[in-house]
Amino acid sequence: MNIADRIHHLRKTKGISQEELADKIGVSRQSVSKWESEQSVPDIDKIIIMSDYFEVTTDYILKGIENEKQAHEKPMNANVFVSGATFWSFVGLIVASAVWYEKQAVIAVVLGLIFMAMGCLLFGIGYSNSNLNKQKAKRNFWLINIWPLVFLPLSLVYNLMLTGVAAPYPAIIGNHVIAFPIFWLIYIAACLVVVFAQTRRVGGSPH
Repeated sequence: MNIADRIHHLRKTKGISQEELADKIGVSRQSVSKWESEQSVPDIDKIIIMSDYFEVTTDYILKGIENEKQAHEKPMNANVFVSGATFWSFVGLIVASAVWYEKQAVIAVVLGLIFMAMGCLLFGIGYSNSNLNKQKAKRNFWLINIWPLVFLPLSLVYNLMLTGVAAPYPAIIGNHVIAFPIFWLIYIAACLVVVFAQTRRVGGSPH
């Protein structure tokens, strides 16, 4: 690989667009595009900034020389942790609903939130220690997990406001029939806002 290939490889490994890399190092997207297409070479100060950002040596960017740590370090894909986090988020929702159906006790919500917190913690730790596809993993996490993560707290607030009971899913209450569809409108709208924002980021990173 030449310097253009290495910059392209590092950017793709990081899971960012040319525009995002340009913002990080203080140049235009066109400059990054020219570097990757071998039309120009970055100045040494920009190479130093990139080496810090990508956590590699300047020798690697310039000459492809890896230090001992890089040579033995295996890349950890952040997307792996999205699956684990999603599993625990939906387990939390299912457990909360099942326990509430049987017990009608506040422990149902507590258990659900604990499982969801475990999923978020798992993703957070994995994300922090990963060095591959981090930005893509972050987007994937929110595209999927926003649905269970918003549902349980919103249901809790809905039920406490209308009945004073800490239930994990919205109840249809005779005197407040209109509140039920309003809950679903707010829930779907909130989730779609996050999904739209994340999808727009994906769509804005084609390079």
